[in-house]
Amino acid sequence: MRQFIVDAFTEEIFSGNPAAVCIVEDFPPDDLMLAIARENNLSETAFAVKADDFYRLRWFTPSTEIDFCGHATLATAFVILTQLRQDLSAVEFETLSGKFTVKRKGKLFEMNFPAYEPKKIPVTDEMQAAIGAKVLEAYLARDLLMILDSAEAVETLAPDFDKLSKLNGLIQAVTAAGVDEFDCVSRMFAPKIKIPEDPVTGSTHCLIAPYWSGRLGKQKITARQASARGGILYCEVLGERVKISGNAALFAVADLKI
Repeated sequence: MRQFIVDAFTEEIFSGNPAAVCIVEDFPPDDLMLAIARENNLSETAFAVKADDFYRLRWFTPSTEIDFCGHATLATAFVILTQLRQDLSAVEFETLSGKFTVKRKGKLFEMNFPAYEPKKIPVTDEMQAAIGAKVLEAYLARDLLMILDSAEAVETLAPDFDKLSKLNGLIQAVTAAGVDEFDCVSRMFAPKIKIPEDPVTGSTHCLIAPYWSGRLGKQKITARQASARGGILYCEVLGERVKISGNAALFAVADLKI
């Protein structure tokens, strides 16, 4: 089985969010895909199967299969469009969360996802204790989004992962207004699925980008995820859809002995 390691939402290796990508003729048994994801020990390992004019795509963390992953979708599209099918300019995926199209536009890969519809919820003492900072607002969809008062607060917080794991949401995210060329800054934590901090999270920006689009009154949002590796996401909010674009870099290609 051929496997690619791709750093997503970056132009250079050793930054962005690494994902493993396996392009296979048929999906292996679920327990084998999960074992491969555990062996890779990356936040996500993607498996894609060619089907007519699209690919079926599934994502696994080291602990479970998940229904939506942006950076591993970008990584899979990067592999298909730059390594396997350079004659194509776009690829369509069928996933547990519906069909997604990824288009190659110069160095960027543009993904078109459904926007999350968040519900505003009360800020709790538990939220503030978990992240160790003042929370101004909170919103819940698949993930929990907490609004902080500054980029510095986002960048410097040191959360309590045990307390985070007891909060609502698959992922617990924090965001604040950005500085310089960035409209917003964020960080994402997912201790419930054994990912303390995710380096760059495409899917959660389907929640973050609409929030900042409404707050700032602009459709296009340039977002920075301030993890240790860091990454940049170019977002465009179009009603019920969000276009998220980013770069990617190939780190490694390997043959799995399976």
